[in-house]
Amino acid sequence: MITISELANEKIKEMLEAEAAPELFLRVGVKEGGCSGFSYNMGFDDAVASTDQEMEFNGLKVVVDGDSMKYLNGLEIDWKEAGMGGGFTITNPNATATCGCGSSFRTATEAGNPAAEPC
Repeated sequence: MITISELANEKIKEMLEAEAAPELFLRVGVKEGGCSGFSYNMGFDDAVASTDQEMEFNGLKVVVDGDSMKYLNGLEIDWKEAGMGGGFTITNPNATATCGCGSSFRTATEAGNPAAEPC
């Protein structure tokens, strides 16, 4: 299970509305790569696979592929305002190491592997 803050939920819904495609939903996943071993992947999609896990957060449909869920269980997505705008933040209890940029991570299982590329 993942959690999306109320503010992040509102921002994602605004972005979806701007797409003007009611069939779209938020897809969250991971892919191999990045400074620490895995990179987060968030974007809009319109196709659900049989191995996907579907969730709903206050009217927002979120889909996570089955392979990614083991790395994202307990994940928290939030929105933080900053002086020049704002952005999404991700807190992942499965990550034992993260890159300074915050967009990649490593789990305890992968902790023995060298970083894929420098930050």
